[in-house]
Amino acid sequence: MEQRSVVDLDALTAFLARLTGLLLRSSGEGAHLVERAVADSARAFGGAASLLLVPEAAVLTVTAADGGTRAVIVHGFPEVFRLDQVAALKPFLADVRAGRTGIAEADHRLREIEAAVPYPWWLKFLGIVLFALGFAPLMQPTWYEIATTAVLGALAATLAVTADRLPRLHRFLPLAVSTAVSVVTIELFANNPAHGGPVLLMLPALFYFVPGDYLSAATAELVAGLITTGAIRLVYSVFLLVQLYVGVLLGVLFAGASPHALFDVAAHSDLPRWTLFLAWIVFTAGTLFAFAIPLRFFWPLLLLVYVTVGVQSAFTKLAGETGGTFVAAVVLAATATLIARGPHRPPRLILILPGFFALTVGSLGMRGLTTLAGGYVEGFQDLLKLVTIVTALALGLVVGEALTQGHGDT
Repeated sequence: MEQRSVVDLDALTAFLARLTGLLLRSSGEGAHLVERAVADSARAFGGAASLLLVPEAAVLTVTAADGGTRAVIVHGFPEVFRLDQVAALKPFLADVRAGRTGIAEADHRLREIEAAVPYPWWLKFLGIVLFALGFAPLMQPTWYEIATTAVLGALAATLAVTADRLPRLHRFLPLAVSTAVSVVTIELFANNPAHGGPVLLMLPALFYFVPGDYLSAATAELVAGLITTGAIRLVYSVFLLVQLYVGVLLGVLFAGASPHALFDVAAHSDLPRWTLFLAWIVFTAGTLFAFAIPLRFFWPLLLLVYVTVGVQSAFTKLAGETGGTFVAAVVLAATATLIARGPHRPPRLILILPGFFALTVGSLGMRGLTTLAGGYVEGFQDLLKLVTIVTALALGLVVGEALTQGHGDT
């Protein structure tokens, strides 16, 4: 990569600050990838950059070839809901590293990525509903579960879309969604134990808000020795789970029911097997629209979902649930890293996300907390699974990436 001298240190600093903020906001895979991208971009323009990172902020120090320096503090709240920006950043950073763009053009392109409009609100609404419907048969393979999820998913999607226009609602969105879903479930759908426990009826609609991705990223950062970022992200993940948990309890209270109504018993299956196979197609399509992933990535994502589910199912029979999750995560990470080779391939984060959700990590914590609130000690089993499986999943992703490191462009 050819270095170029930078005349305007302020222009470089402004560009790198904008880039750092956007990378922080899209750091759902972990903040540890931000520093490398910023340092490479600075070097491409003949400067140098260093970062002191926490998940939602960074101290950026930029040094020019003549020794001049600038230091700025950049804020960017981490999220995974705008993956169209992640997709656009990958070829953009490749052009910057290769020296194919000047600083003014690079700043202009970065502004365009920031200002880009994702799918319209109604497609995001549809995506969240499809996301929930695809996950519903995994909770309970019944037609009643699917019908209930269609209603509850639409309710959750309405609040999520509304929060995009009302920033104040976004601050406590998980609490608002879980409260609304809990009230409607208790009042309308949980009147017959034969339909399954209320927890299982609620979870598909809440799964979009369960922080399984943050839990895994936190564990991966801790494994990599990034104690500060990993610990902060872990605390934030627990905070989101607690919001969902408290919202469910408030819903039960507002509905005038007892916490004992939160039992966790599955209904008898009445779905044909082919619906479980098709559910992953619905799930993947929902993931695209809900997280603003470009449509051209649908087929590789669907392939990775089926590979992940197939590997997990096969190895669970041989090595148990934790072993099956670990092996599936290794295969998912390794395959995603290899597929991501080249600047015009899908980014690794996008390739991993649907397969990661298919391993259903975060729902175990929510399920365990709500079951415990109902007075059922079985909830401890789900919380124990949460600790073991999230660790196995994160370690599997780290191992899978390490096995293919140097062969993929992540």
